[in-house]
Formats: sequence, structure tokens, C-alpha cells
Amino acid sequence: MCGIAGWARRESGPVREDPAVAGGMVRTMACRGPDDQGVWADRQATLIQTRLAVIDIEGGRQPMTAPAAGPAGDEAPPAVLAYNGEVYNFRELREELTGLGHRFRTRSDTEVVLHAYLEWGEGCVERLEGMFAFAVWDVRRRTLFLARDRFGIKPLSYARVQDGLVFGSEPKALLAHPAVRPVVDLDGLRVLFSMARAPGESVYRDIRELPPGHTLTYGPGGLVLRRYWQLEARPHEDGRDETIRTVRGLLESSVARELVSDVPLSVLLSGGLDSSTVAALAARALAREGGSRVRTTTVTYSGYSDNFQPDLVRSAPDAPYARAVAEHIGADHLEIELTTADLIDPSARRTVLRAQDLPAPFGDMDTSTYQAFAGVRGHSTVALTGESADEIFGGYSWVHIPDLADQEQFPWVAFEQWHPGTREGLGQGLLSPAFKSRLDMDGYYAERYAQAMAEIPRLPGEDPEQRRAREVCHLHLTHWLPRLLDRNDRLSMISGLEVRVPFCDHRLVQYAYNIPWEMKTFDGREKSLLRAAAADLLPEQVLERPKAPFPVSQDATYTKALHQEFAEMLADPAAPVLPMLDLEKARHVITPAGEAAQDWLHRMNVEMALQVNTWLREHGVHLEL
Repeated sequence: MCGIAGWARRESGPVREDPAVAGGMVRTMACRGPDDQGVWADRQATLIQTRLAVIDIEGGRQPMTAPAAGPAGDEAPPAVLAYNGEVYNFRELREELTGLGHRFRTRSDTEVVLHAYLEWGEGCVERLEGMFAFAVWDVRRRTLFLARDRFGIKPLSYARVQDGLVFGSEPKALLAHPAVRPVVDLDGLRVLFSMARAPGESVYRDIRELPPGHTLTYGPGGLVLRRYWQLEARPHEDGRDETIRTVRGLLESSVARELVSDVPLSVLLSGGLDSSTVAALAARALAREGGSRVRTTTVTYSGYSDNFQPDLVRSAPDAPYARAVAEHIGADHLEIELTTADLIDPSARRTVLRAQDLPAPFGDMDTSTYQAFAGVRGHSTVALTGESADEIFGGYSWVHIPDLADQEQFPWVAFEQWHPGTREGLGQGLLSPAFKSRLDMDGYYAERYAQAMAEIPRLPGEDPEQRRAREVCHLHLTHWLPRLLDRNDRLSMISGLEVRVPFCDHRLVQYAYNIPWEMKTFDGREKSLLRAAAADLLPEQVLERPKAPFPVSQDATYTKALHQEFAEMLADPAAPVLPMLDLEKARHVITPAGEAAQDWLHRMNVEMALQVNTWLREHGVHLEL
């Protein structure tokens, strides 16, 4: 896992660009690549890479150049690669490329990607299976080629500038280039407060994300975006039993492939169905290979299990279920216990904001995720998670509430507007009426929803229930999941941890996309198919456990500490977020009556206001409203 960045100019210049620019971009991504860094440059392009070594520690150094031509190998290399990610079928591709005459100097998947480009050009991405974002400077064609995996597991952004194009794994890398300014306009603030960002959207005016499943080519012919993959609507002809066997087989294959690593690996285990299934399959795969026992890690809060209070979406704490799974599969299990002091630590909260480049309303969930990843990094460099099972198997509560799922709206946004704690929008509850009127989030969501619906592949003649279920699945995969994947990437990479997501295997997702809704919920519960596919793997109490999201702190001292920080911000007349807030409502939050009314959903409004304030003050953001 790595960070990549660089730029390409339209025409070759008389001198190379100032190396200090490359140095500045490298420094922004040091956390993504603590093991190595490299810069390659010619008169028209610069490629930068920082490396977290996972496969072929010595041989996978980057940027990687293809062997030069000429009898002495002294001509320019035909292509140069800066690569981030893991291609899980690299061994099969290496064998195919070797048969076509390619010769390899290393064991790395990086070299396989480079030779795949040399052999198949821009079509190489259709052969790659995994999570990746990479840049190739084609010296022969004087063309920059960017590519991103099918689901956007690995981030990649770009910006058009006056004389070329700048790119990077994260916005902070682009903003280290003098031609890219941190300007945020009203459209950018809509994206910031949105829970359903469209693929490619960015908060920063001059930066775009390369959408998942796309490539970008920049050269003499200008800039060309190409979609190389999207879900397809196909008839599902398998019966229930065959469907369960197929889901199980695809999962077994995905987990086994994602266990390939030259460094220590573990599974992030919540004790829920998704992560427990990954952990159990990993344990079996390692046992078949005669390897070590699987490592598992769970995060909890000090006193959480003893003092747990059920809420709208959490019926029990995670730790007891995780312990049961670990014992059942024979895992080496670690519990990371966080205190309220850990969650409110100013340094940790600033690190989370810096990692994500943007404010978010999730507060202690983000801080605890980052600290959990940091704890895992103490013994592992790679971690597998259960992310994205809910999106493909129907795990979220709102998809099972017809009044929400059937609305002409993103279902999770409909859930926000239905729940009293988020009715004004997640993290938007303290914004002033005038500012909310300017944002017009209702108009934003209506426009994005119409765009999203127009892109959904459907089958003719589907009954209304199955048609809507297909639409809801696609909406989750394209407008909800990317935020979760980006969050996991940023909060793990700031600690130098690579996170893998076996449920994002495109073969599994494509198959599950076409499974009829009545089969996905054949026993009247969420994720019926996944539960059936894992029936022989897990303890009964885990198989029967309802879905529960990531835990939040229930310690009243956390809320008190948060409100103290909020009060100090409100008392500062220079606080840049104040013009956006309804100050009367904000001041009410920190009164005894206001504090008594706070739950974890209302608390997100305070979390978001504090983060926006820090972002505006400390990250050089220039608002143009």
C-alpha cells in the first residue's frame, strides 16, 4: 500500500520542475508510505511514490521503470509506473505475460501491472482484480494514464492546471503543488455536508476524484475519461441452494486471495456476521496451508460492556460476540480498549481531520477507528475487514422499512429525515436557516438522486419490488459505500496499515447484484443469504445477532468534554464557523436542558461544527461563497 502523486505538462519544458515541489508532495503522503519513497522525472512529467512494503519488500521499489531499449539499455524507458494497491491475480497475470515473452526482475505485483500496461495498454485494467490506483507515464506516447479500481477502494484525485494536470492519492498531495489552490465554493460545501456524494465529486473547487471503474488519459489529444467497468443486470437462474453455494465459494476465493502478504496480517473483528465470516474463512484458509493461526482484533471502550445501554441501532456490545468467534475459530485475539481520554485527545482528533482532509460528523467513531487501526499496526501491517457486505446483501435497517426504501430518495437520506436526531441532516442540525437555505441540500439530493437513478442497469419486465431492490443496491454501492471505503483507507493509512475488503471482490458483487430480493431475505431477516453461506462457520449467537453499526461512546464525560470545547469555540468571536451557525440553537446545546436532550445522533452536530471550524482555521481553506 502506498501513496502516489505527480504531474504532467502539455509540452516538454526546457528544465525539470522545481524538485522542492515534488518534495512537498512527498511529505504530505509520508504516512501512506513509511518504508520507502521515490521520485522519477523527465522534462514533461514527474511521478512520486511513497511505499508501505507488503509484497516483495526489496523488489517492489517505485516509481518502477520498464526495461530500457537499446543494446546497452541506455535509451529512455518506454514507461514508468507509480502504483498503490494490491492486484490479487498478479500470479496468474505474470504467468500469462511470461508466455507472451515478458521477463520479470521481481516478485512484486507492481512489476506485473507495469508489464500488463506494456502488453495491453489502457485495456490492462480490465484484467486486474483487486484494489488499486496507479499512474503510468508512457514515455513513447508522451501520455499520462491514470486508473482506479472498480469500487474506488483506493483513492485518486486530479486537477487541471494551466499547463497540465496534477494528481495524487489524496487532496493534500495536490494542494502541495503551487498550481492547485484550496478553494471551496458553495457547491463544495454541499458536497461536504452530503451523505450521498456523486462519483467524482470533490469539496475543493479545482479538484476532481477519478470515479471508480474509470481511467483517465492526458496527452497530446487532451483529457479523456473512460469507464471500463460497471455492474450488469442479468437474469438470476440459480436456485436458493446453488446461490448459497456460489456465494460461499466466491467468498472463500476472495478471502484466500487477500491473505497473500509478505508481512503480518490480521482480521478486524466486531463479532457481527460480516467480519466474523471473513475471520472464519481466513482461519480455514490458513489452516489448509499449514500456516499460523489467524489474528483478530476488536476495539471497545473502557467500561462499555458493563454499562452498555441499547439504542436505536445497537442492542448489545461487540466484545462478547467477538470473543466467542475468536474462541470458536481458534484465533489469536486482541482487544484494544479505548478510554474517554483517548477519544477526546486533541492530537488524535486533529490527526483524524488531517487524514481525511475534510470534516465529518462521526466524531468518536472516526477517532476510535483511527486508534484501533494504530493499535493493529503494532502487530500487523495488513488487516481484512467485513466492509460492504451490508451493501450487497441488504444489511441496513432502512432497506427493510418500505416507507423509507420506496421513497424517491437515497434510502439512508430518507432515514436521516425520518429520525428526530438527524431530521435536519446528519451534522447539519446547528446550521442557521439562512445558511441552510443557501446550501439547498434538498435540491442537491434531488439532482444527485435523479442522476444516480439514470445510471442504474435494470432488466426489462422486472416486478416493482425486485426493480426497487436492484435500484437500492446500486445506490448503496455507488453513493454510500465509497464514503466508507475512503474513510477506512484514510484512517488506516495515516497509521501505515493496509486494509483489505474481501466483500468488494467484483465477481461476488456482480453475482449478488442480480440475486432476487426475496432470495436475499428468504427467512425474513437481513442478509439471509450470507447467514446461510456462513452457517457452518460461526457460533449460533453470532449467526442470530442483528446488525449493529460501529460502537459509539456512551460515557457522559465524553459529551461533557466535547461541549466544553464547543463552548470555548462559541466564545471566540474569530471562530470561522460562526457565520454558518444558528447561534441561539448552538448556545442551547451547552445548557443543562440542551445537554439532557443530547444523544449520539444529536452529538454529531457538535462534532461537525467543531471539525469545520478547525478545518477552516488550520487547513488553509479559502471560501468563495
